[in-house]
Amino acid sequence: MKTGMSLFQIILLCAFGAFAIAGILIFAFLVGSNSGSSIGPVTVWGTFDEAAVVTVVRQLSENDDRLRQVAYVEKDVATFEQELTNALASGAGPDLYLLRSDFAVMDTSKLSIIPSEQFSREQFESLFVEAAEVFIAPEGILAVPLVVDPYIMYWNRDLFANAGLAKPPVYWDEMQGISRAVTKRSDAGSITKAAIAMGEYSNVEHAKGIMGMLIMQAGGPVTMRDGAGTLQPALQARAGQVGQPAQNALSFYASFANPAQDIYSWNRSQSSSRDAFAAGDLALYIGLASEDPLIRRQNPNLNFSLAPMPQVRESERSITSGYAYGFAVPRTAANPGGALTAAYLLASPEASSALAVAFGVSSARRDVLAQQTQGNDDLFNRMTIITRIWEDPNSYETDRIFRDMIESITSGAAKISEAIQRADASMREIQTP
Repeated sequence: MKTGMSLFQIILLCAFGAFAIAGILIFAFLVGSNSGSSIGPVTVWGTFDEAAVVTVVRQLSENDDRLRQVAYVEKDVATFEQELTNALASGAGPDLYLLRSDFAVMDTSKLSIIPSEQFSREQFESLFVEAAEVFIAPEGILAVPLVVDPYIMYWNRDLFANAGLAKPPVYWDEMQGISRAVTKRSDAGSITKAAIAMGEYSNVEHAKGIMGMLIMQAGGPVTMRDGAGTLQPALQARAGQVGQPAQNALSFYASFANPAQDIYSWNRSQSSSRDAFAAGDLALYIGLASEDPLIRRQNPNLNFSLAPMPQVRESERSITSGYAYGFAVPRTAANPGGALTAAYLLASPEASSALAVAFGVSSARRDVLAQQTQGNDDLFNRMTIITRIWEDPNSYETDRIFRDMIESITSGAAKISEAIQRADASMREIQTP
């Protein structure tokens, strides 16, 4: 077995080593500037498992008494944003909460923003992966990044073996052959075994996230900041832009639900994509890294593995997407100073690494990702490094807009170009902070 490191690996480790040293110094300064024997009570809200957080914080507090004053409360992901909004309005909200990346723009007006004089963009970028840059606003830093939950490819080993296929796709253009080999239909024409769940919206988990990822893989942004720093939609190609990334991505995505296409493998009559995969009826499932234990609980006998996200062949850049999470301090926090110190402490290398393991995701810190890992942790880390996240102006509104865009194609109500134009126009109407 070859054990020596290549020149590229040595250079990469040295670069990450430099990031690690810089990160330690920066965080030592930030925590030190808020140091003291007590930070006061700090209540943290989030949607991650309470038992996991409490266990990690208890262990960390053995080396730092300040963390003994941190209390974590788990909230339901489905109602979290509304409950948070109501609590902050009534003055009963937390001192600190875990902000998910697709709510970063929406929540900006609720936050106590870290000024660039205290934590510069250059310091931020040296510490954290690119996915976390969604927390950088023109006014400063919205949240102290903690973890990233990237999209990965889950694949059913039995369905692939039965189709005579040895491995999952590396590039998207392999899907035509895979779909023909794997997809099975009944005598009545209904799909009994599907290759991949794409093309629809309502029964495809992460449909908006998948579409956004495909657009970025095709070389286009979903949103972008103009010269004044205002967030603008970018689905429709602008003057000077090469190609039609959004149109190409939507055309590819929709083809999986088109019975006239060789790649056809999904329709609205199927169960949800994750349930279909857990049942053994779906060969490829695009899901978050954090879903691995959930799928194993759904079907302990399912023979599946995890793989990197397929890419566009000959693309200059590998991309997946997902969610980033960071500690944000609300404007109405009862203990804002203690909350910010707690955020820095919980985002330190040791804490970030421990919490990432507890959540089944990856740290957002470059120095932690530079550490050697094995198995799924190594895959999650590699996917986190290539994760790109677009700034979502309003997660609820863009859910509706992306649903309308996709379903207008699968229903035949609009052409690809028309659907993109309407979606772009609808996104332009969203009011952002």
